[in-house]
Formats: sequence, structure tokens, C-alpha cells
Amino acid sequence: MPDHDWNAHYASGFMPWDSDEPDPALVETMEAGTIPPGRALEVGCGTGTNALWLAARGLDVLGVDLSPLAVDRARAKLGDAASACRFEVRDFLKDPPQGVFDFVFDRGCFHVFDAPRERKRFAALVAGVLAPGGLWLSLIGSTEGGPRDTGPPRRSVRDIANAVEPALEIVQLRAIHFDLSVEKPPAAWLCLSRVRALPAQPSTGS
Repeated sequence: MPDHDWNAHYASGFMPWDSDEPDPALVETMEAGTIPPGRALEVGCGTGTNALWLAARGLDVLGVDLSPLAVDRARAKLGDAASACRFEVRDFLKDPPQGVFDFVFDRGCFHVFDAPRERKRFAALVAGVLAPGGLWLSLIGSTEGGPRDTGPPRRSVRDIANAVEPALEIVQLRAIHFDLSVEKPPAAWLCLSRVRALPAQPSTGS
């Protein structure tokens, strides 16, 4: 999956993940007062919808994506938001941005990596860019729901915990759905994590 040609999807117009509306789970999290103010990073920002929505609510946002076409389209949307939001072509696993962020968001980026070591590296890199007290909100395809041949990759709770827990403290992990506008939205996980104050302790043996 890391070698997937995302640029080709944007060139062909096949972008089922791009609804041109801010993600409902992100909106809910913001309206609950959970997202800290300050600097935000969106990994896999696509055409910038969620990053621009966050910038409009007072955050200083950097959106990164592998696809140059996606970033070009995101930049074309900037308008008056140019002072609060910027976009870069960047491979997060190979070249994470410099600096620290109070909030990191990804909608379906963490889950594209099939290899457990790459998901673990993704989580460790998020931990490395988060400020003290910072939060990471990740929306992840779920193993719940009926069989399907299309849609987001499916990850189990164990997949998520094995990758995230060594680097970050999982604050919340709950079932949601992607894209509620479709008739049968795919099941997903909302995973909210924060910077660890203490290292994860070993599981207690029986």
C-alpha cells in the first residue's frame, strides 16, 4: 500500500475518500472542546478540506500529502486562509515535518500500511511531533461490519493497540462509520491518543 499511486487517483478523479465536507468525527471532536488550540498537522490531507476547516476555527495548520496533485488542489482552495494554513508534498514516514504540533489528525492514513512495523513507525513519528499535552485523532477502517470488496483497509483493535500503545496513551477508541452520507457507510474506529507522561507498562501476566 505505501507504493500505491495516489496521484493517479487524483488525476483520474477517483477519490471516494474526498467528500469535500469536513469529517463528522472531526467536527464532533472539535465541538466537544477536545482539540487543543495551537498548531495542527493533518497527515494525508488530500485536497485540504479538513485542514482548511481547522484553520477557519483558529488553528495554525500544516497539511501534508504524498500526491502533488492533491496538494495543488488544496493550495488552490486557500484564499483568505493562506496565513493560517499551508500544504506540502511530503512522505510522512520518510520525512516528517520539523517542529511540534498540538494536534495531529489523519483520516484513513494510518490504516493504509499493511505491515505492522510501518503502522508502529507511523505512531512513533506522530508521538515525535506532538507537543506535551498534544492529541492525535486517527480515523481507521474497522474489521466490524459485513464482508465488502471495496472501501478502506480493515484493521482490528489489536492492530491499533499494538502500533499505538508503545508510543502514545490511547484515550479513546470507539466504533464509528466513515461518510454517513452513503447508504451503507463502512465501519471505522475513532482513536484518540495523547503524548505519554510515563512509558507504557508491561501487561500483567496471569
